[in-house]
Amino acid sequence: MEIILLQDVPKLGQKDDLVKVKNGFGRNYLIPQGLAIAATTSSKKVHAENLRQRAHKEEKIKVEAQALADKLGTLKLVVGAKTSSSGKIFGSVNTIQIAEALKEKGFEIDRRSITLQEDQIKEIGNYKATIKLHREVKVEVDFEIKGE
Repeated sequence: MEIILLQDVPKLGQKDDLVKVKNGFGRNYLIPQGLAIAATTSSKKVHAENLRQRAHKEEKIKVEAQALADKLGTLKLVVGAKTSSSGKIFGSVNTIQIAEALKEKGFEIDRRSITLQEDQIKEIGNYKATIKLHREVKVEVDFEIKGE
């Protein structure tokens, strides 16, 4: 079954992508949840026209995302965490703390667009996070975990 995605669906595709899925997944989950519509001939034509009209707007958004990525690429974040005497963190550092540190620096980034390169950060040190600003624009940000 071919569908047109109305929203980003993790591990499936981005908004406005035309993807093939199994019939049950499309009919029982994606379409009722409002995540997709069936890709009929008429809906494909409407979708193509919408994409054509939105193309130059997307280019402007991409340029803005690239400018933000250039600023974020030079940024060095410091995240504080409560630690033991051996340097272990009580709990772990996650994307919420990274988003808050970015907010303090003046960048409003959604925590769901941040992915950490390590599953769990439980020690003091230097790490990297990947921020997805646009479907084609990603930037790596270095951050340091310091004990408080």
